[in-house]
Amino acid sequence: MLETEKDVVVSESEAAALFLMERTVEYAYSAALRAVALFRVADHLVDGPKSVAELAEATKSDELRLYRILRLLASRGVFRENESGQYELTAAAEFLRTDVPLSLRAGVLMLTDETFWRPSGEIDWGVRGTPPFKRIYGMPFFDYWAQKGASADDFHVGMASMSEIENEFLARSYDFPEGATVIDVAGGFGRLLLRILQRNPTLHGILFDRPHVLPRNQLGELGDDKHWELVSGDFFESVPRGDVYVLKYILHDWPDEQATRILRSCREAMAPGGRVLVMDPVIPSGNTPHTGKYLDLLCMAIYEGGRERREEEFRRLLAGADLRLNRVIDTGCYISIVEAVAN
Repeated sequence: MLETEKDVVVSESEAAALFLMERTVEYAYSAALRAVALFRVADHLVDGPKSVAELAEATKSDELRLYRILRLLASRGVFRENESGQYELTAAAEFLRTDVPLSLRAGVLMLTDETFWRPSGEIDWGVRGTPPFKRIYGMPFFDYWAQKGASADDFHVGMASMSEIENEFLARSYDFPEGATVIDVAGGFGRLLLRILQRNPTLHGILFDRPHVLPRNQLGELGDDKHWELVSGDFFESVPRGDVYVLKYILHDWPDEQATRILRSCREAMAPGGRVLVMDPVIPSGNTPHTGKYLDLLCMAIYEGGRERREEEFRRLLAGADLRLNRVIDTGCYISIVEAVAN
């Protein structure tokens, strides 16, 4: 029986020790999220609460083990156990559904895939200067995914899922000049460009990426093919001519030398009065919590020299490509828009 007649006294030092231990096992939370995403648990709760037995039968899983997964997630606001012992969706769990417009299921599966998980577990090699991903898989991150082809749960599908909610923040946070040509550099399936064009019908968009990526673009959802085109190429060599260059999650993949080459390609092709929009987290100084600090460690684990940057680091990076940081736009999420213009 638990003692309830006296208060339990925990010292500040002991509380700090417990805090550290709790942070150490937080990877179990990511593991639980992966499990419910794989078993599509949220889809089985669309019609209302269900018992664990019903969910176990629907997902062909073990009832007790599934309960233990759901119990943890419910303690963090993903699912809720009601007074009858049934589980139901919460606002966060809604995004694990496969039938909602901003579904994050594929993004959760990507971020908890072994290609992220294993390198993160060996991040000590990254601290030593050896890229963990290449050490484990024998090749750079993007070379690995290029070999995977059109796998249903590949990197690009996961990125498209993760990006959907981010794109809502980004597309509404910038006033694009009317009639401008917008280049989405290495834009994947073109979901960000699609959002931008939907909100700005006078723009012309160019989705620029590798040849094996472009055929899977989703710009047809715009319903007007006259407002966009596809161009393949290598951003280290050149990019199409345009007015606004959008680089979302591009520079953080690369060390400064390669990132500068990408920016220089944009600067050389940019029309007079043009601008570059770098869409990456901007890391705050000091002890301020920020999602970008988590993403920065993922960059260390999977990329060769990539990282998230502080404002002054962006300023120096842009200057190396004959660009000037004009302003940093707070979008309301963990990604900022760093607007750069010609020097």
